[in-house]
Amino acid sequence: MSRAPAILPSRGAWDRLTALFWRRPGVLLLLLISLPLLWLGVVYLGSLAALLLQSFYSIDEFSGMVKEEFTLSTYAELFRAQNVDIILRTLLMAAAVTLASAVIAFPIAYYAARHAHGAMKAVCYLGIMLPLWSSYLVKVYAWKLILAKEGILTWAAAGTGTSFVIDGILSVPGLASSSLSTSPFGTWLVFVYVWLPYMILPMQAALERVPRSMIEASADLGASRGQTFRTVILPLALPGIIAGSIFTFSLTLGDYIIPQIIGNSANFIGMAVYKLQGTAGNIPLAAAFAVVPIVIMVIYLTIARKMGAFDAL
Repeated sequence: MSRAPAILPSRGAWDRLTALFWRRPGVLLLLLISLPLLWLGVVYLGSLAALLLQSFYSIDEFSGMVKEEFTLSTYAELFRAQNVDIILRTLLMAAAVTLASAVIAFPIAYYAARHAHGAMKAVCYLGIMLPLWSSYLVKVYAWKLILAKEGILTWAAAGTGTSFVIDGILSVPGLASSSLSTSPFGTWLVFVYVWLPYMILPMQAALERVPRSMIEASADLGASRGQTFRTVILPLALPGIIAGSIFTFSLTLGDYIIPQIIGNSANFIGMAVYKLQGTAGNIPLAAAFAVVPIVIMVIYLTIARKMGAFDAL
């Protein structure tokens, strides 16, 4: 008895396309990433290329027009005393903010990663993330009022008899000012507050991956808590610390809003770029200034990658 051949339904265009993607998954991958790559290549890398190109132009001193001729004179202007001062001031502030954020964030991240459980861990996450849900400008202006001479902080210090602490800070050379809201110390304080969550989260992720067995083994071998911290916890958490420092350091390098609102209006790199491309109209020098943090962060990221920081992102 002969069997009748099976009759398969005709394959439509969608079936043929699905079969193509199944046989050649690379085609599907290329199709999925084509639009993001186009955005990255044209919008992001294209704008960086235009920025780099503009930095090799110069400004005509008489007409104020941009001369589209290749020159290194714009980069030479970065080595003027006032421009070097801007770069050094920004680097010092970024380093100070990063160091303070790491010191403050570590115990918070350690408690959230090693001791908080259940509802308490959720509360920790909420407390870390909550400041990120409010407006950046609202937070900065709120700190402006808090740090003002007639603000809450000064009022609380007067009520508790600790005004000498604020007066002592404002009398330090380099930090001297009439109030915290116009002092570099106030700028540093607001920077630390705004960027602190970006340090806590990578640090917490790194600490959660520290095996508890290694801490127990260190204790079994007779190590004290301080020795365990120095030889086990800190080396294993270091990638997370470096990952967090990438955020705090780079965000401080490019920020121009906080120094304009809080502090004595001394120029930072972000402020210099904002003023040069806006009020002054010196786009080549603004582009050259913008290249500075890019170069700094490329060097920083290269070092961070070698230390395994990207594993904690």
